[in-house]
Amino acid sequence: MQIRFLAVIPALLMAATLYGQAAPKGAHADLVNSEGKSVGTATLMPADGGVHITANLSNLPPGTHAFHIHASGKCEAPGFTTAGGHFNPEQKQHGTENPMGAHAGDLPNFEVGQDGTAHISVMASNVTLGPGENSLFHPGGTALVIHEKADDYKSDPAGNAGARIACGVIVASQ
Repeated sequence: MQIRFLAVIPALLMAATLYGQAAPKGAHADLVNSEGKSVGTATLMPADGGVHITANLSNLPPGTHAFHIHASGKCEAPGFTTAGGHFNPEQKQHGTENPMGAHAGDLPNFEVGQDGTAHISVMASNVTLGPGENSLFHPGGTALVIHEKADDYKSDPAGNAGARIACGVIVASQ
């Protein structure tokens, strides 16, 4: 019996070592427009200083668009109002240029080309995929939202960014 127990110890040590070397936990969001058609997928990965978000997007109107993390993990078309307001656990005002801001979910604007495509690569420095009040995995979840216009980075509560034109619920990747 003792010999069998001793044989299990190396297996447990190996499993613990492999688990400790696993890739960091990430997340993704499949974004859809108001018609339910895919506009792309965003990938969220923990990084030094926050969460790095990348996305390859298509089928969007050309021009400058606001991009935000919203406080509820619901994306019901056509208006995506179920995503709630911007993710704001610290109860700040909106915008990186607002002296009372910014929301944790405020992100930089991005450009969509004439062909309707865009690539986003941005650091969300006030959020985490881990525990805590700034976790994107709080009860009720969170979502990524694309707006019809640019964010002015100062007007509370949403930067005069206009209607929500695409939305994706943030879910943990396996």
